[in-house]
Amino acid sequence: MSDDGHQHAGHERVPSRQRRRFPEISTRAYEHPADRSALVALRKLSGFDTVFKALSGLLPERSLRLLFLSDSVRVSERQFSHLHDMLLDACYILDLRKVPPMYVTQDPQPTAMCIGLDEPIIVVSTGLVELLDEEEMRAVVGHEVGHALSGHSVYRTVLLFLTSLALKVAWIPLGNLAITAIVTALREWFRKSELSADRAGLLVGQDVRASMRGLMKIAGGNHLHEMNVDAFLEQAEEYDSGGDLRDSVLKILNVLPRSHPFTTVRAAELKKWAESRDYQRIMDGHYARRGEDGDASVSDSFRESAASYASDVKTSKDPLMKLVTDLAGGAGDLGGRVRRGFDGFRSPPPAKGDAPEGGEE
Repeated sequence: MSDDGHQHAGHERVPSRQRRRFPEISTRAYEHPADRSALVALRKLSGFDTVFKALSGLLPERSLRLLFLSDSVRVSERQFSHLHDMLLDACYILDLRKVPPMYVTQDPQPTAMCIGLDEPIIVVSTGLVELLDEEEMRAVVGHEVGHALSGHSVYRTVLLFLTSLALKVAWIPLGNLAITAIVTALREWFRKSELSADRAGLLVGQDVRASMRGLMKIAGGNHLHEMNVDAFLEQAEEYDSGGDLRDSVLKILNVLPRSHPFTTVRAAELKKWAESRDYQRIMDGHYARRGEDGDASVSDSFRESAASYASDVKTSKDPLMKLVTDLAGGAGDLGGRVRRGFDGFRSPPPAKGDAPEGGEE
């Protein structure tokens, strides 16, 4: 139950470990700056809701709802009651008044999503339910409730629709190019929205080690005795700093088609936020309220987003990011550094004294 011991409807079986509640918390309190700037701008855009309501007629939302209703198990007091308790508790902690429907679908892959234009629905796979323990699952449920609270389900549904559309018009060169550009931009935003939802999951579970374990299990399966959180985070450090410029390019190419950041990156980002002053202020009860959302400045949000990206580039140990930082700082011999960085693309020259190809002299 929450810290005030409130027993609200349907919470008879909520575990007794006390967790803080955040009445009227604005999603701006925990959203990643890049995610927050996009959402603030969209919420300020006149007619945005009308456009998406009109678009909903083109999207297969009704079909998806009927599909999950007919071929999945709806979470309730009588079905997956422990997940039902977690869902109610997550909505109570984040003060989401309308509890979204939640379904468990048969899928061995550990997945979860929050979709829908008019009303969000949460779907978790049997693979995920079987993989995670109670506290790890609580963080995932909080993650999906965070998506619902931020309105991410709207854009996730649009992303799924556009991705499907891109495949259907692949034979039209310019049409496919335009949709691919939109999908690429949406994916970049959605990867940042995942970091926001990870933070929401931590606010609900309030157990950073459980959040870390959950991400680690999603990456490596249910062999917790064979894994170590600290070693897992070291992988993120190695991923960020290792290799040359060739590896930097490959990292970009690897992440472009993904809607989610890599799990080690998510773990490292969440750990950094959990140790930040922003997280501690929220836990102390000092956070932005929803009543202040109307006063949020679009320009300020974009400045924060730009500053976040600049900070990421400046602090990154990735070879390409370091090169960009040096370029901005006017580093000398930049051409030579670029050539050396891409040496991996070429075969190494023969060592001095080695015989030329074709046999010994």
